[in-house]
Amino acid sequence: MQESGHIFLARMGKTKLRPGGIDATNWLLDKANIKPDSKILEVACNMGMTMIQIAKTYGCHVIGIDLDETALDKARKKIRKNHLEDKLSVRNGNAFDLPFADASFDIVINEAMLTMLVGKDKDRALTEYARVLKPGGILLTHDVLLQEDSPKAQQELLSGLSRAINAHVEPLTLEGWKEKIESHAFRTEQNYGKMTLLDPIGMLHDEGLDGTLKIMTNAIKKENRQMFSEMFDFFNEHATQLGYVANYSIKL
Repeated sequence: MQESGHIFLARMGKTKLRPGGIDATNWLLDKANIKPDSKILEVACNMGMTMIQIAKTYGCHVIGIDLDETALDKARKKIRKNHLEDKLSVRNGNAFDLPFADASFDIVINEAMLTMLVGKDKDRALTEYARVLKPGGILLTHDVLLQEDSPKAQQELLSGLSRAINAHVEPLTLEGWKEKIESHAFRTEQNYGKMTLLDPIGMLHDEGLDGTLKIMTNAIKKENRQMFSEMFDFFNEHATQLGYVANYSIKL
């Protein structure tokens, strides 16, 4: 069975698995006014890269959840390597049924996951995020932006994207993301732009020269070449139709 795109890219050595890269993540974090006593939950924390960045920058505690035990094991190793066991913890958890009481967190972070949820599943996750946030709490999301107005072209683009990354996905338009999030009693401010995930300049910016060389060395191996080429070609051929959106949302 072929891997989904984000698992494949992580195996290639990609550490910033976000459509807008570190600049979009940093925009969200800068907006959030994080303090040392902020209580933060990251849903779909993956290997813990954003959690580690937050703890080092702001000195606060972060809990991360993910369904992927392999990614959680990597996150635990990175947390230990950075000596952040007193500030960071990760556990297996489902976005549809968060194992936390109502109004437990000041901030919920969820990057590159809502895109992967189709139909009502987006609402299921957003309902849970709103539930565990305190009144006035902040939701930070970062997803793929659909920059195509024609319904027929949208469907063709979504079908091609799902094939390229081997996962059924549903990115939304700028207005679509705002409406979806705000329907769960949030007020949303957006930042958007060009997708940098597999853009050569974006990879150099996010991963550095050594990291980019590692990714490309793995990508040209015989067993990886076809999938990487298909993903790389698709994203670059549709660079004007697919972007990123960072949504900064305050719970009303």
